[in-house]
Amino acid sequence: MKKNLISVKNLSKHFKVYKKEPGLMGSFKSLFVRKYETVKAVNDVSFEINEGEIIGFIGQNGAGKTTTLKMLSGLLYPTKGEVSVLGFNPWDRKQEFQKQFALIMGQKNQLWWDLPALESFMLNKAIYEIPDKQFEDTLEKLSTLLDVKDILKIQVRKLSLGQRMKCELIAALLHNPKVLFLDEPTIGLDVVMQKTLRDFIKEYNKEFGATIILTSHYMDDVKELCERVIIIDHGTKVYDGLLDKIIKKYARNKTLTLSFDEKISKADLNEYGTIKSFDENQVTLLVKRSEATKIASKILNKFKVNDLNIEEAPIEAIIREIFSIQNK
Repeated sequence: MKKNLISVKNLSKHFKVYKKEPGLMGSFKSLFVRKYETVKAVNDVSFEINEGEIIGFIGQNGAGKTTTLKMLSGLLYPTKGEVSVLGFNPWDRKQEFQKQFALIMGQKNQLWWDLPALESFMLNKAIYEIPDKQFEDTLEKLSTLLDVKDILKIQVRKLSLGQRMKCELIAALLHNPKVLFLDEPTIGLDVVMQKTLRDFIKEYNKEFGATIILTSHYMDDVKELCERVIIIDHGTKVYDGLLDKIIKKYARNKTLTLSFDEKISKADLNEYGTIKSFDENQVTLLVKRSEATKIASKILNKFKVNDLNIEEAPIEAIIREIFSIQNK
């Protein structure tokens, strides 16, 4: 049975934000009276994560995802609540704890810009006190998985964004962390590079048994990597469970894409569902999820169908619907 590695109970982080009235008069007033507003970036969030899980941490901009990860890694102190990561209180910042996790932020760099990536790796080796043999073995394994052996001695400034992100991952993983906090790791990358990094994260989880919390605005990241998701909105947890379950609950429609051997009219298909696109022999229909198979069967029996594809609604649309329901 897998043990619990991360436990979060009633975690909250509130910030005091100064609000200034506009204009010169507002600036003058602020010299004598300042108005503050309390922003609840994270508000009473609780969850538990088991060893080896990859969890999707989903939310809109400003939902509190990054703030939560920073508290779990000990960078921010909470307003209230309890957290245990690998049996440690993150805010104690014990060396034993810091050697067992990594926080990777897609928009933050840890590599030295004017030096080859290998120099930064050597620095991390010293910081984390990684034994020579472990360092060599891990570097060999990671650089092979990410296919970057030929660029490790090139200045970081001369690398492409994708190459730099791969090297950032290696720098963060050289000490073989048991827990990874990945905050938008594929942001700004092209589709091919996003897929490469997703495959790497999956392989790293399998190879090292790492526990991973992933935030991403790219729903393909979440769909490919995570069975379970935690959804946060305005600092509050609104869902914690299987991704497949929310897809079934909130995806009310499916999309049928059909190619016909003969020309058909829109009128022939109106009774089956909502026509999303129509181009002579190819049609896309939006149908009720519960009736998708039945409708597909009816169309196959009535028309000469060359090809048929049934697809789920995009996960982005499902997440938007959850947020819209929560905000009503």
